[in-house]
Order: sequence, then C-alpha cells, then structure tokens
Amino acid sequence: MFIEAGAESVNEGDGTDVQACLVHMGRTGAVGLQSLCDHPQKDAQHHAQHRSVALHEVPQPLGHGEHPLAHRQAGEKAYKIQSTVDDIIDQLIELEADRKTTLVGIGGGVITDIAGYVAAVYMRGLKFGFIPTSLLALVDASVGGKNGIDVGLYKNMVGVIRQPSFILHDISLLKSLPHKEWVNGFAEIIKHACIKDAAMFRELEANNLAVYQKKPKLIAVLLQRNAQLKAKVVQEDEFEKSVRRLLNFGHTLGHAIENEYALMHGHAVAIGMTYACHISEQLSGFKQTNRVVEVLEQYGLPTYMAFDREKAFNLLKMDKKREKKEMNYVLLEKVGKGVVKSIPLVQLEKIIQALPK
Repeated sequence: MFIEAGAESVNEGDGTDVQACLVHMGRTGAVGLQSLCDHPQKDAQHHAQHRSVALHEVPQPLGHGEHPLAHRQAGEKAYKIQSTVDDIIDQLIELEADRKTTLVGIGGGVITDIAGYVAAVYMRGLKFGFIPTSLLALVDASVGGKNGIDVGLYKNMVGVIRQPSFILHDISLLKSLPHKEWVNGFAEIIKHACIKDAAMFRELEANNLAVYQKKPKLIAVLLQRNAQLKAKVVQEDEFEKSVRRLLNFGHTLGHAIENEYALMHGHAVAIGMTYACHISEQLSGFKQTNRVVEVLEQYGLPTYMAFDREKAFNLLKMDKKREKKEMNYVLLEKVGKGVVKSIPLVQLEKIIQALPK
C-alpha cells in the first residue's frame, strides 16, 4: 500500500551513476546501502508485498494491485495531525488491509512521518517503507525511524520510533522540486555538518545552492553522505539516549516557533541553529557563530527573527528533550562538534529572553 505525495516531482532519471539507492533499515537503523541504478523498479517491487495504497498530493496512475489511499495538499500545519491519521485508517479498513499489507509513503517529511505512524498503529503494526521526494526527506526525515504527528502547536508530540523495511532514494525526483524546497532541505544538511562533519561544512562554504542544483553527481554524493551520517548515529543510539540527541541541533527553539509562525521546517531549524550558536557562546565557548550564520544565509535560509520570547519558551519547555526542570540542549563546541548541555529551565528562560533580535 502506498501513502504518496509529490507525484508532480517524479521525473525520468538523468542517467547518472548514482541516481537511486535503497537503504535497508533494520531494527537498529540502516544496515546497508544498495545501488538501484540498474533496476530500481524491480528491486522496489521486491520489497512491496500484496496490495498497495497511496496517500498523495497529486493523483497519478498506480500499478496493478496498488490502491490510492487519499489525496493531500502539502503542508504540515494542516495535515500532520490525528484527524489525518484517522482518515487514513478509515480507508485502510474500507480496503480491508491486513497485517501482510505493506504501506509505502511517497513524498516529503510530512508524508513519511504520517506513513510510518499509521503503519505502527494500524493492526498493531504493518511493514512500511519510504520513497522520499523532497531534499529534506532524503537527508533527514525518511532516515531514523521517527514517525509521528503534531498536537496543536506542539511538534511531534505523539509518535513512535520504528524503522522502515526500505527507503528508496532517487535524485531524479529533485528535478521539479521548487526552489524553496531546496533551500528548506539544506538546513538539515548544514545541521549535520555543524554537529559531526567539519569537512562537509567546508565543502558547503566553498559551494552554493546553484552549484549543487547543476551537478547531479555532486548532490548525489552529498545526499548519500548525509543519509549515512544520520544512519550511523541511529545505529549507535536508536532511542535517543545519548549521541542521537545531537541531531536535534536547532530543533528545540526551532520547533517552538515553527507552528506558531507557520514556518517551513528548514527555516525554523535555521533560526534555531542561529540562536543555538549564541547560546553556545555563553555555555560551551563556541567562537564561530558568524561562520554558521554566513553559511545559512549563503543557502538562502533565515537566521534572526523577531518572535514572542515568552510564548516560545512556554512551547519549548514541553519539548521531548526536557527532563524534569532541565532541558537537554544541543550546542556547539566548534564547527563539526556538537555537545548536549543540561540547562535548568529557569536559566534557559533568561537566556532566551536575552537573545539578539
């Protein structure tokens, strides 16, 4: 079954050697990376069993045995909520989906989050996989097994950690991606470089968005590097008890302002990273804030923003990284080295109130 989005982004391949790959996900993360350049459709079909159902933004013809589940417009604020899940489950029941059904999410991060969550709760668990079609989903949202929904203004408040059976990455899907979605996705790429890959950060400094858009092999290598970076972290710490927390760099404050101000996820994370750098100056001796800000702006991402500090803190203090009266906040010691600091909420509130505007 397919939960699908972004069908308008599906184009024919460009003939590059690294056009598509399949990331096999086990219980503890990615356990292999396989080229699908020769027979991507055949290999993908090998992993999809029985009927197929699709949730997608734009209708497209489906193959034999595949069934459309729903049609959705893009946008997290409107659709990454429980009522969407209920609607999908109602249609699964109507189609008599059973435990041998495989659910496949085709689209961006909203679709992969919803698909994985529905697969986890319907009949207490279906097999599922992803075909991410946005840059952000390719490098981040589809990898790692975090699936869930928002509750009001609270981001990802309900969900599960459960690994997909497969992920199909095909860079030809980026051909018709709107410019704003390229920008949106690079926030997560810059995040990965900031916390764990100084060499990647230097590469990003030396290039720009236009360069990656014009060079399929270059962007393919960058995408694979990011997917493997995250997968390695997930293998080490699937349930976010230690090193996986670093992947939340920019997300604590970013999530607090994202739904409140209807921001794109990458934009919210970029703003969150900017302010995390300033907090890092105070608490971990970080001295490269300007360097991070320059790279974010180089890729068209926002950095500073006027926002209601009190409202943001009230949302932030319900973040999943809070433990009693302290927040596990991801900071930087230097570019390429993230750290997690436990900050008392009383102190953190004062810090946020004093952040530059």
